[in-house]
Amino acid sequence: MNPSKPLILLIEDDQQTRRFLKTSLGHKGWRIIEAGDGKTGLAMLKNDKPDLVVLDLGLPDMDGISVTKRLRQISDIPVLILSARSQEQNKIMALDAGADDYLTKPFGTGELHSRLQALLRRINRGHPVAEVFQTGQLKVDLALRKVFINNQEVSITPIEFRLLSILVRQAGLVATHRQMLTEVWGIEHINDQHYLRIYMGQLRHKLEINPARPRYLLTEIGVGYRLAVYES
Repeated sequence: MNPSKPLILLIEDDQQTRRFLKTSLGHKGWRIIEAGDGKTGLAMLKNDKPDLVVLDLGLPDMDGISVTKRLRQISDIPVLILSARSQEQNKIMALDAGADDYLTKPFGTGELHSRLQALLRRINRGHPVAEVFQTGQLKVDLALRKVFINNQEVSITPIEFRLLSILVRQAGLVATHRQMLTEVWGIEHINDQHYLRIYMGQLRHKLEINPARPRYLLTEIGVGYRLAVYES
């Protein structure tokens, strides 16, 4: 294996899934090491020093949520959850436990590759996001607090900008309702999701060609929002 390529620790009990992911991600330039249960995965995390963890929730020895919590006690490595559990509560529990993103089975390898790249960008930055961020025709100048669509400045409110800046900081990854509400309005407002619906709706009307079918400001149903990343 080429040591210059990023190394993924795949913790997944299904051998067929491991084989599929090792082949498909290997073709896209990732190195893969595998664990079939949580305890083995945690040991490999310490010994092999991977760059990312891809973790299934349904493991034979311990629940993936417990693995995530144990992992977070020893490392801040990015964690992407893979699971057949599609219920919103499972996603929220995984993210609250310390996971960085969540992908529900079945999924496309292109989508998985995109999510992993977003996590890798976060690692490689090692410092706050660049002052000027761009995805497609959307450009956000964090220093000047200005937003542009197709090089035309868009007027947005201070609260709208704070919400957008949260999404920019973790572009390509999910920002949970809890995180956004806490950062913008405070912990006492973590249940006031109608705040988000109102302001995200306003942002979409300002930034999207078709607010009903957003290209940039995507909804993760029951969980939060994600800023899509496109080539400029």
